[in-house]
Amino acid sequence: MSRPPTMNDVAQEAGVALKTVSRYVNGEKNINPELAKRIRDAIALLGYRRNLAAASLRPGRSSRMIGLVISDLANPYYSTIARAIETTAAAAGYLLITASSEESAENHDRLIDRFIGQQVDGLIVVPPARPGRSWADVTPPVPPLVVIDRPADATWSDTILADNAGGAHAATAALTAAGAGRIAFVGDTLALYTMSERLRGYRLALEDAGIAFDEDLVVTGAHSADEAASIVSRLLREQRPDAIFAANNRASIGSVLAFRDAGTALPLIGFDDFESARLGTPAVSVATPRIEEMGRLAAERLLARIDGDTSPSTTTVLPVELILRGSERETPTS
Repeated sequence: MSRPPTMNDVAQEAGVALKTVSRYVNGEKNINPELAKRIRDAIALLGYRRNLAAASLRPGRSSRMIGLVISDLANPYYSTIARAIETTAAAAGYLLITASSEESAENHDRLIDRFIGQQVDGLIVVPPARPGRSWADVTPPVPPLVVIDRPADATWSDTILADNAGGAHAATAALTAAGAGRIAFVGDTLALYTMSERLRGYRLALEDAGIAFDEDLVVTGAHSADEAASIVSRLLREQRPDAIFAANNRASIGSVLAFRDAGTALPLIGFDDFESARLGTPAVSVATPRIEEMGRLAAERLLARIDGDTSPSTTTVLPVELILRGSERETPTS
């Protein structure tokens, strides 16, 4: 056969009606077992594959696909979220398609349009640092939407966040409790909701400890580990802090790299856990969100909406866990 086999070919090979084949490939169960076996054998013989893209174009049909737009798939934080979403979606029979916006509003908007054009059944989105168009301006129909990690202006969507301010407060308070007074804040751009919330928690913890806020100890722009290492190296030379609060996993790694290069180290707590955090002596303490739970809840909420849940939109804020491994009070070694 020079062309891909069709359901008509399967029906002819199995000796059944086209409607019966259609019911079979769409997952209906109330089919005579003997007919089902003949259809299954015909599908195997002919190599028939259902055209999901074409099926999704028909009224009432589903693509069985979910679109996920995250910031940076290379970041373990987001890859962990993506994996949790994928596992939950796959268990329900959905394929997850993941793309990175790279914090670009233009890329984000283009990906949203592409996913909607592909007729995905639902969207899970991490908004970029600086949002582009309003969700109100997205051409309808827009599929069910869940926003994660950062809020968006889609008031009708479900939103799942981490308690960034609370986690940063707990981390900074642990450093002050261990005797630190000049605590540097090292993080990414404050255009990020998560980063601005972590700075807010840091400032509140200093205030609670009676420590004056010092702008010279706050340095942002650490999007990569190398950028963070450069920042921390400069802080060690010029500002002489007595502890570091690294406000994301890249800043934590950069801090450890800077300590190694300087041949010295400071008490350190990072935000977001990372695989190599346990390799030092002592291991790096962290305030870590429940990122797997965030991904799982996002997928479950979206699947419920796809299945017809029309209850009011929700915002869920997940707690951040402080894991003290010793680096908050002792000098790490490489």
